[in-house]
Amino acid sequence: MVGPVFVVIRFRVAESSQAEFAERVKAAVDVLSQQKGFVSARVGRNVDDPELLALDLEFVNVGSYRRALSPYDVKVAAVPLLSEAINEPTAYEDWPGDLLT
Repeated sequence: MVGPVFVVIRFRVAESSQAEFAERVKAAVDVLSQQKGFVSARVGRNVDDPELLALDLEFVNVGSYRRALSPYDVKVAAVPLLSEAINEPTAYEDWPGDLLT
């Protein structure tokens, strides 16, 4: 399927380290948002486990997402942060059809 891709990247971050983590996430999103195909980003904290954080990104397609990770400035600002993520698949494509309607 070719279409929108959303990326859910989860992190385990001690509450005492979350302010510093937020600055690093902001820097990563700043460079990712300049890449072709970027749509949006948001960060959230799990309501039941305050040390579990998620970065949610959206790109126009999976190719845009993968290419967005290649530029040098992204490798410097974002990849070190992303390497600290929980090791699990992160990229999801929209489910085809009107599943929820």
